[in-house]
Amino acid sequence: MLDITWIRQDPQALDRALADRGAEPAAQRLIDIDDERRAHIRQLQEAQNARNQASKQIGKAKASGDEAAAQNLIDEVAKLKSAIQEGEALERTLEEALRTALAELPNVPLPDVPVGPDETANVELRLVGDPVLSDSAPEHYEIGEALGLMDFESAAKLSGSRFVVLKGQLARLERALGQFMLDLHTSEHGYTEVAPPILVRDDALFGTAQLPKFAEDSYATAAVDDDEASAARLWLIPTAEVPLTNLVRETILDESELPLRFTALTPCFRSEAGSAGRDTRGMLRQHQFNKVELVSITSQEASLEEHERMTACAETVLKKLELPYRVVVLSTGDMGFAARRTYDIEVWLPGQGAYREISSCSVCGDFQARRMNARYRAEGEKQPRFVHTLNGSGVAVGRALIAVMENYRNDDGSITVPEVLRRYMGGMERIGA
Repeated sequence: MLDITWIRQDPQALDRALADRGAEPAAQRLIDIDDERRAHIRQLQEAQNARNQASKQIGKAKASGDEAAAQNLIDEVAKLKSAIQEGEALERTLEEALRTALAELPNVPLPDVPVGPDETANVELRLVGDPVLSDSAPEHYEIGEALGLMDFESAAKLSGSRFVVLKGQLARLERALGQFMLDLHTSEHGYTEVAPPILVRDDALFGTAQLPKFAEDSYATAAVDDDEASAARLWLIPTAEVPLTNLVRETILDESELPLRFTALTPCFRSEAGSAGRDTRGMLRQHQFNKVELVSITSQEASLEEHERMTACAETVLKKLELPYRVVVLSTGDMGFAARRTYDIEVWLPGQGAYREISSCSVCGDFQARRMNARYRAEGEKQPRFVHTLNGSGVAVGRALIAVMENYRNDDGSITVPEVLRRYMGGMERIGA
């Protein structure tokens, strides 16, 4: 969520940022809503002052024996009290109107983000490794089905399209990938492993900006919340970013506690709304998938450096797996709603003859922190500041499995197990039919 004070100070900056993201100007509309809210607050304060003054005069009137004047003052206080109650209800309505309007706005891109309408304006930063070029390389689903270890037909019977059943050595390989990533990030990169809930409340999704704008992308379920007397809606997480980032919601941290770095391996659930016809074959775009997530909570001064660090941590996964990849910075029209800048890491898939996203690492500034009311107290300062938040995939486990299958496939249809994974596979060096 953006800061209305900043918007009032520099409305042109907001509208330029929105134009870069392909959105309509909104600064004046927000200022008008805020003007109405501020004017009402002033009126409410005047009514409260008038009530206080009249209340003081009641005692003086009674002391002087002027009962008529005292009664008039009592009647006036009663009217003011009723008006104040109505005014406070309207104030809450106006506050919510402003909050709703702010919640609909995307984050402001950093100055170095390339401006463009979509992925065509993304800028490649670096290439790592030598991609295998082949016109006849099979795709992962062809490899997996030939091995008898990847079953889409059974998954469709169970759950419908965009699901898969992995079996035997391939299921173990996916598990090995997730364990390898967690061990890497905790032992070498300083992240704390977390096992979070995968069902969350509305407030958690609002905090990371999946709600209200992207409700259709997530799965909601009705359940009884143990903390409430009535039924409460819970959501399956679209990414572990949601529970990990919300660990600091409604808290005030000490600056000495920062940075906080969390990682988790969880299932993720996405409806893939709007992706009809895209990646319908195989595991690239599924309703349920596993992902290792990285989340950092930093001071305001440290977040940009942390963005580079987080991206390097995600890259290390691919380097250790010896998979070719590239890093691109997303344009203003392609990056996510909450991001100020996003680096995508794209792994090479020989079966597609293309680089495909396997990780997105984003710095969000204080955008999510304002929605969560997550703050820290800097040394020597009384007024707390909003923390800065970052998130990234470290990496998507299913897509890593795809990349290993396609890049490590042998001519006989078997898959060589990457050396770094063999200790997680009981020493297995090769997956065969």
